[in-house]
Amino acid sequence: MGTMEEEDLREYFCMQYGQKLLKLLMKFPVSEEQSPSPSIRLLEKKKEAKLVHQAMEAQKEAFKTRMEALNNRWEELGAKEVQLKAYIRKFEQFIQENDQKRIRALKKANKERELKKQRVKELAKAKLEMAALKQQHQQLYNKLQQYSIFNKYLEKVVEISEFEEIREVIGRYKTLVGMHRDLVQSAQEGLEMIEQAKVRLARYKEEKDDEILQHNNELARLQMRFDHARSEVIVWESRWAHIQNTAAKKTLMLGTIKMATLNLFQSVNKQMKEALLVPIEDTHKQLDMIQQFIQDLSDIWAEVKKKEAQNRSQMSMH
Repeated sequence: MGTMEEEDLREYFCMQYGQKLLKLLMKFPVSEEQSPSPSIRLLEKKKEAKLVHQAMEAQKEAFKTRMEALNNRWEELGAKEVQLKAYIRKFEQFIQENDQKRIRALKKANKERELKKQRVKELAKAKLEMAALKQQHQQLYNKLQQYSIFNKYLEKVVEISEFEEIREVIGRYKTLVGMHRDLVQSAQEGLEMIEQAKVRLARYKEEKDDEILQHNNELARLQMRFDHARSEVIVWESRWAHIQNTAAKKTLMLGTIKMATLNLFQSVNKQMKEALLVPIEDTHKQLDMIQQFIQDLSDIWAEVKKKEAQNRSQMSMH
């Protein structure tokens, strides 16, 4: 805080007295012709500096006094601001409480107003109900006057019947009415049960008709499969007979081939004049031996023809 005040003072004096000192010094120009001696000038300068210093000290003291007054004023303003804020808070709280009280009062008034309206409506409704009850009472009274003839009639019925009081006649009538109502209800329930049974029977007949139709369709499909299978059996029987005939022919042909092979093998065996140890049922081995024999004969025949050709060529040369 003290440093800031000194800096403010320095800036203040520089601004206030810097220009003034320059103007003051400019008023006393020094020429070379009129310039006094250096000692006199030094004394004058010291005197001027002393005057300036005194003036600056006076101004500094006055500024310091002013700053203290401003600080005191600032502190007073701060205290008043705190008081004012506290007063504002209390005032706001007071306003808020008053608003809440006013809102509660308005709500209470609205509630009482609504309650009053409701009571008025209830009163009007009660008046209407009272008027309706009076009208109903009058209607009942009129009916009672109209039905009084029936009371007289019931009294005469009691006099000429085994009943002792009108109440017994009315009880008997109620019993008969209840029995009639029970009979009507039983008959109605019986009719409903009959209708339900008819509906179930129709549904059952419809379901069974659907099942019969499905079974008929399945039976027709199975009949078609049976007919198709029977036609295929006929075809396969004919094929089997053909296969049997073909197999018999091929078996006969195979036996003939085996016999011819055996005869040919025996002829080859005689030509070779040596016993070849080959089983009679081994036709493949016999064919191999015959093929070898024919190959040997072919080789011998080729060699003979080659030698005959050589001999003819030699004779033609002689």
